[in-house]
Amino acid sequence: MDEFRFAIMGAGNIARHFCDAVSKMDDCVVCAVASKSMDRAAMLADECKIDKAYDSYEKMLDDEKPDCVYIAVTPNDHYRLTEMCIEKKVPVLCEKAMFQNSVEAKAAFKAAADNHVFVMEALWSKYLPAVRKAKEWIAGGAIGAPQLCRCSIGFAAPKDDTNRYFCEALGGGAARDITVYAYEIVTYLIDQKIVRINESATKGRTGVDTNDHVMIDFEHTLADIMTSFVTNMDDEIVVYGDRGKLVLPNPHYASECLLYDEQGKTKEHFTDTATDNGFVYEIADVIKCVREGRIESTVSTWAATLACAEEFDRIMESMN
Repeated sequence: MDEFRFAIMGAGNIARHFCDAVSKMDDCVVCAVASKSMDRAAMLADECKIDKAYDSYEKMLDDEKPDCVYIAVTPNDHYRLTEMCIEKKVPVLCEKAMFQNSVEAKAAFKAAADNHVFVMEALWSKYLPAVRKAKEWIAGGAIGAPQLCRCSIGFAAPKDDTNRYFCEALGGGAARDITVYAYEIVTYLIDQKIVRINESATKGRTGVDTNDHVMIDFEHTLADIMTSFVTNMDDEIVVYGDRGKLVLPNPHYASECLLYDEQGKTKEHFTDTATDNGFVYEIADVIKCVREGRIESTVSTWAATLACAEEFDRIMESMN
């Protein structure tokens, strides 16, 4: 089978992490990188041994005709570049948050369906062995029926109004950077219908959300999600069942999860010692889906991405 060829849009640190993951896989390669800055594109190409560098996203697509594009720019440009790829019938793997709002999500997914083009949000955390193990425990009844879920992710972002965290023009804000993880992982683990949901958020001096609080009433489980850009929090998800609980430390880059019985004694401690770069799992899924002619992943689904984009809408409304 021919080598699967990725092209990258964006030349920041996340693109380097992606290149490192591809280098660890046998059946794919990064063939080109494009950035608004040729210097940045050339630097990444040299560092990661990529054959071609471009300062035009469109020219890269036309010249290289890659099997898939990995979009690694800031969220404000995700929709435009996703649409560009879809128009040229090039599959897309786009960094989270894939869209800034539900209007963008609905339009892009309609275009992808109409043109039969694969698109996927790069929510790599869902693929991590520790996260999959936590989901397996819940689905298999290891903690009994899930009753309550608590999730917190937070850190003090660098205090620079122009960076991707706080700049509104770049699609900044806690929702699109870390709440996306919290919301999508919690709803992935607690696979139930949502009956009711409430949001609240604080607005920082630059106009972006700095603290988010999301309360979800699932059909049989209550979940509480708190995220922050301005304070260091204990990063973890805890799911309490009627026969025990599970703890998933650092859920967005998890390497372990713990299972406890009703008395709080450790029943199992799963530790992932095999994963070196967690991006490899989502990349493998993309390659499989594209080669099978599918337009959507069964793990990082369109429905999940759209639901999170709708959550962004509500969080933004809660600040006004």
